[in-house]
Amino acid sequence: MAEVEDEVAAPPESTQEVEGGNAIRQPHNLERKWTFWFDNPSKSKQGAAWGSSLRQVYTFDTVEEFWSLYDHIFRPSKLPASADFHCFRTGIEPKWEDPECANGGKWSVSSSRKSNLDAMWLETLLALIGEQFDDNEEICGVVASARLRQDKLALWTKTASNEAVQMSIGRKWKEIIDTMEKIVYSYHEEDLDHVGPTMGPKST
Repeated sequence: MAEVEDEVAAPPESTQEVEGGNAIRQPHNLERKWTFWFDNPSKSKQGAAWGSSLRQVYTFDTVEEFWSLYDHIFRPSKLPASADFHCFRTGIEPKWEDPECANGGKWSVSSSRKSNLDAMWLETLLALIGEQFDDNEEICGVVASARLRQDKLALWTKTASNEAVQMSIGRKWKEIIDTMEKIVYSYHEEDLDHVGPTMGPKST
């Protein structure tokens, strides 16, 4: 993918002196590995099974790898309509059928401005890899979806039935993305037929 504009500077790498006065760079390891995925269903062959266009892009586990990827290829605003970018814990596929997702759901927020989508995407990624949620083990990943009228960002969680945990995650996420838009929780197994809690502009 082509390099995008408005790159964000990577943090400085730590160094450690070795014999002879030379320095070697020490990577900043993350608590866990994360994997970027890309999906563009509009490019699938007619009659192809759902999820057949989903592809792993890259797995990373250091701060330096993350910024290298983000700076050069990952901007949701550059996605074609109907495409999705995913960043999930390594070992979890961004599919409802994955065992880690099967009993879960997602917090979602919509945006009609591409710049808002990019900003919320970055803040969410930083929160995930920085383990900023109290219930980190409940987080599966995040999906940025480009659509013609309104783009969407969704934070996937593992246990939809645990309302207390989901509300805690929702409050924290709304604070992280700093949005006045409403965020809504829905269950994977019933999707649009079963809408959970909602947090409006004044929720904290």
